[in-house]
Amino acid sequence: MSDTRRAATLPHGRAQHLVERFPPSRGRTGSGVGSLYHGEGREELLAMLYIVIVVESPGLLPEVGDLAWIAELGEDTALDTACAEIDRGARRLLDQDPLVLWSSIQKALTVAERIVDGQVREEAIRQTALLSTMMTPRLGYAGEPYVPGLPVAGARQILDALLIVADDGHAPGTRVRLLTQPHDARSATIIGARWGSSGPPVGYLVWLDGATGPLSARPDDLIVLADQETTPR
Repeated sequence: MSDTRRAATLPHGRAQHLVERFPPSRGRTGSGVGSLYHGEGREELLAMLYIVIVVESPGLLPEVGDLAWIAELGEDTALDTACAEIDRGARRLLDQDPLVLWSSIQKALTVAERIVDGQVREEAIRQTALLSTMMTPRLGYAGEPYVPGLPVAGARQILDALLIVADDGHAPGTRVRLLTQPHDARSATIIGARWGSSGPPVGYLVWLDGATGPLSARPDDLIVLADQETTPR
């Protein structure tokens, strides 16, 4: 129950809960898919996304009292339902261009630092420092400077798997077979979902075995291989 209480605490408690609930994994050997649900800073990025929602779309936030009551039930599913709008809103933000997303986060953190809610304000101050660190150039193994950037792919997969719990569909990591030309009968791995304003995924991003890049597929363009469904928790 303590974990459910933490999961009901926005922004950071829920972010921490989701990262632990959907830990890093890897694609099947030989599939060409590497790490899934991964990336340094996933917890921080998710917390930042929730802060953006708090600032830009406060109407999506569930009532604090309702969240506290649901948290006492100790059921993740009930809490996911209560947080469905804010979770979907956070996932939509990750469809933005990375530079646009970075700008949105910076602006929201600046605003949130002036919010009366002490918990949100303190978290915004902490996340501002973390964002600066994440976007500061570092030196690679060859001595070349690089910017780690935001772990968008991993955070996106976490939210994809979360939303699928309530809205049905197939989580990243699920093995499928394509049903349409020119890739008919080829096996692939789902690495992401595309969402509409409500309901289950309207499409998927899949990685064909041995391919060098992903491609888009509609839900009826694929079928899950036997015993290969990745089950969200």
